[in-house]
Amino acid sequence: MSQKTSDTQDLAPDTQDLSDILEKVEEVSPERNALDRVIARGGRGAAWLVLLAMGISVVEVFMRYAFNNPTSWVHETVVFLIAVIFALGGPAAMARNSHIRVKVLYDSVGPRFRGWMDRFNDLVTLGFCVSMSYAAFHMFWGASHNPLGEWQLERSGTSWNPPFPAFVKGMILFALALMTLQALLHLIQSLRARPAAEETR
Repeated sequence: MSQKTSDTQDLAPDTQDLSDILEKVEEVSPERNALDRVIARGGRGAAWLVLLAMGISVVEVFMRYAFNNPTSWVHETVVFLIAVIFALGGPAAMARNSHIRVKVLYDSVGPRFRGWMDRFNDLVTLGFCVSMSYAAFHMFWGASHNPLGEWQLERSGTSWNPPFPAFVKGMILFALALMTLQALLHLIQSLRARPAAEETR
């Protein structure tokens, strides 16, 4: 009997270490499904657009002050790239469950009530994403069609005059549609989850 007790005591630190490792893994990889993992990887790739925007800005400064030959495309390109990054930040943050939130109430209740709070949160998130996607669709439609309903991209109106305004609005629609799909999958997962399982153990 004492032999078994000593063996259990010897295994306790390993078990503790394993639980610590699992907690760290959950913190590092909080994605809830395969779509979240794909989006998280894509978000890490899109983050490199910041470096591209910085490099373009450096080129503009060099051309302006070294050669007195400022460009007409750098400012609008940088604004476009940063806008794309911000738009894609929504799905990336949802994929990694890293939106800013206050968890005082959530942390003070048991697993069962947390499960219902997760379901309510996912339902509200889905409703918000659907509403915003609907608004973004109309915004993109107005930016990509003229009053006669013909395809015509909205342009910036500058000397370079790129169709970046329409592209940005299209990217916003894409990001919100992606978030809607994420929210729907999250809600399905929350409804299938069994929050009371932890209480019965």
